[in-house]
Amino acid sequence: MGDYLIRGTALQGRVRAFAVQTTELTEELSRRHQTTPTAAAALGRTVAAGLLIGAMLKGEEHLIIQVKGEGPIGQIVVDANAKGEVRGYVDNPLVDPPLKENGKLDVAAAVGTEGFLYITKDLGLKEPYKGSVPLISGELAEDFTYYFAKSEQTPSAVALGVLVNTDHSILAAGGFVIQLLPGLTDDEIKGIEEMLARIPSFTNMLGGGLSLEEILQTVLPSFQSLDQMDVMFRCKCSREKVESTLISLGKSELQEILEDEGFAEVVCHFCNEAYRYDKDDLQRMIDL
Repeated sequence: MGDYLIRGTALQGRVRAFAVQTTELTEELSRRHQTTPTAAAALGRTVAAGLLIGAMLKGEEHLIIQVKGEGPIGQIVVDANAKGEVRGYVDNPLVDPPLKENGKLDVAAAVGTEGFLYITKDLGLKEPYKGSVPLISGELAEDFTYYFAKSEQTPSAVALGVLVNTDHSILAAGGFVIQLLPGLTDDEIKGIEEMLARIPSFTNMLGGGLSLEEILQTVLPSFQSLDQMDVMFRCKCSREKVESTLISLGKSELQEILEDEGFAEVVCHFCNEAYRYDKDDLQRMIDL
């Protein structure tokens, strides 16, 4: 089965939950950006978070996540929408810190433990909604948990993960968000917390063959899926859009590029697609 996302509720609607599988999507992003395993894990976790938050939007609404830590990976940027479409990149896809003592990828060493997580939502209003919180771990799941608690005042449990094979291919990737709504008793909250502490990691469950619904039911036995949608990598760039950007530089700058270089090449940050325009293309733009 391809990548997909589910939404549902538990405990008579007093808990809502989202889960997403992004294995193929993370593999494509890793291939496009030629990432190390650690960079793939950092980008993959952020992409999964973007899709989960995007699933809370509707219609044409979309969001941009920026993770700006002091680590060597630089900025992580993810653009996602309510339709399950996402794209993203990291400044330094070649960052490769040593493994942690337990043999796991050290995402926090790449991202950094100081900095900020920014989320901008375009909700179709006059001004976009902007939220930000300081990074508290750099492992990202904890940082998004903190974001929900502080910026959106919604107690949430967030799990994000990317499991990488020895050949650097992606074995499993994705995550879930469980949000506690008003009306839960202290005992019910304690029961959810205890279950979260006991379960294996999300990617171990996913890599072990469990479906998203089965994973959420291990934490929330009463979980019922309400709907499902496919998720996919999709970039908004095109040759025509890049050409419009070049034209906006103005005739004099295009003439300078033509005389100095004889061509122009623009690479999209999000998909790493290269668009090349030869001298005839540049001359046509100048003559418009």
